[in-house]
Amino acid sequence: MAFVRRKGNAYYLVHNVRRGGKVRQLHLARLGDRARITDEIVRAVSKKHPFVELNWRTLRDQLNHQVDLSDPQSPAVQKLVHSLRNLNLDLADFFPPVLRFSESPAVARELLLQLRLLQSTIQVKLDQFARKDEWKKLGRTSGRFGNVHPGFRGR
Repeated sequence: MAFVRRKGNAYYLVHNVRRGGKVRQLHLARLGDRARITDEIVRAVSKKHPFVELNWRTLRDQLNHQVDLSDPQSPAVQKLVHSLRNLNLDLADFFPPVLRFSESPAVARELLLQLRLLQSTIQVKLDQFARKDEWKKLGRTSGRFGNVHPGFRGR
C-alpha cells in the first residue's frame, strides 16, 4: 500500500516492501513542498517501478481531502494566502504593453494562454464556493419537509 509521507518540508510517495523479514520503505517519488500527484509523477513512477501496483485515484483523493482550510493559522492556509497575495501583486505589476514589446511572439502567446487558464480556474473555484454557500442555505431549510414552501409545512 502506497502512501504520502512528509519528511522535513517535502512530501514523498512511499511504498512498504518486506525484504528479509523486515519492512523497508521504497521511495517512489518526491512530490515537493506541496503534496500533489500529477500525471507526470504517475508516468515517472510507473516507468521506474513497473511492478508496483498503485491505486492513483485513491491516493489523489486522500491528498485532496488532506488540506484543512478551516484553520486560518495552519501552515497550508498561510502558504496558500501568501501565494495568492504574491500572484495578485505580480499580476498587478504586469502591463499588456510588455507583451507587445516581447522579442518572442511565442512568449507573448504563452503568457496570454496561461492568464486565460488562470482566469478560468479562478472562475471555476469561485463557482464552487458559491455553490457551497447555496448548499448551506439549502441545508438550513431542508429536513423532514425538504424545500417545501413554509406555508405548506405542518399541513
